Amino acid sequence: MSDTKVYINRTSSFFPNEPVSNDEMEEYLGYINNKPSKSKKIVLRNNGITNRYYALDKEHRSTHTNAEMTAMAVRALFQTHPEELNEVELLSCGTSSPDQMMPSHGVMTHGWLPEMGGIEVVSPSGVCCAGMHAIKYAYLAIKAGEIKSAVATGSERFSGLLVSDVFEEEAQKLVEMAENPFIAFQKDFLRWMLSDGASAFLLSDKPNEEGLSLQLDWIEGVSYANEMKTCMYMGAEKMEDGSLKGFMDYTPEEIMNRSVFSIKQDITLLSDNIVPLGGRKIMEIFQKKGLTVADIDYFLPHISSDFFRPKIYDMIDIYGGGIPYEKWFINLYTVGNVGAASVYLMIDELFNSGRLKKGEKILLLVPESARFSYMYAMLTVV
Repeated sequence: MSDTKVYINRTSSFFPNEPVSNDEMEEYLGYINNKPSKSKKIVLRNNGITNRYYALDKEHRSTHTNAEMTAMAVRALFQTHPEELNEVELLSCGTSSPDQMMPSHGVMTHGWLPEMGGIEVVSPSGVCCAGMHAIKYAYLAIKAGEIKSAVATGSERFSGLLVSDVFEEEAQKLVEMAENPFIAFQKDFLRWMLSDGASAFLLSDKPNEEGLSLQLDWIEGVSYANEMKTCMYMGAEKMEDGSLKGFMDYTPEEIMNRSVFSIKQDITLLSDNIVPLGGRKIMEIFQKKGLTVADIDYFLPHISSDFFRPKIYDMIDIYGGGIPYEKWFINLYTVGNVGAASVYLMIDELFNSGRLKKGEKILLLVPESARFSYMYAMLTVV
């Protein structure tokens, strides 16, 4: 590997339509069994989200595809210099909600960008870590000296999976949920958390001549699927032994009747493991790289709910020495959980906030509950 440095020189975001408030959500997503959700207020109180975005209207009609939103975010990187879009050598697009299984999300996004010309395109899959995998592919390609510039994206369009006709009616355990918020982490929980949107980065082997850039110091990831069973899944059902039965092994009638394509979570696995496993790798990274809390100026953790914020704080305190809340930067509350795009959206907002100063360091943490994967990165403002 060469000693080439890699920089994020531009960032952008795209959100479909107007922000949707908590009171408006069921106007867009619909009512299950024609009744307001009993869990909605409890879940919203725990996740802290006040606004999110949907790529659909109140009649459940789609207004944007995932690929279309992603292309709009990419084009926004070159708003003042559109001719530079043709100079990009790699397009790396991460998502967990592609518009179709084939072709890939990346090439569908490329199809919305004919002015890009013929370039290499990759489509990392997964869940929340997919966006970080897209960054790492671009980072490694530049660092290896194969290319000089790349665009990485993270995006999601969950709303089509959240509308009422996708869900089967489920019992609401209101008292139990109030005592233990993890009980709400079911299909109904996910309806009040997920959001649509896209974000893009322009990466280069040279920093901006004027203004700030973000140097990518390192990116590391880990999967614990070797020891953990599946926690969050879609397009499958979980068997009693913990294995998954995929959609190809169901009849079309079973797929509809069993809501096979709705997103589901194993609450017990989530509550017992998502935070402690994230801490295991944090400790290893801090020790290997000789990091201390004093080295970190901003901490950007991707969290699905404000419920996890104190738990991650305690985890970092145990494994990494504690990062005070004044160093945290989170925009979950105003944009919702946008999965693979969430870490991009935090970076984009911070990068364009006017708060950053040269020399400051930004630590990223992206957990993924699907089968317990995690991505970490350090950025330096230059």
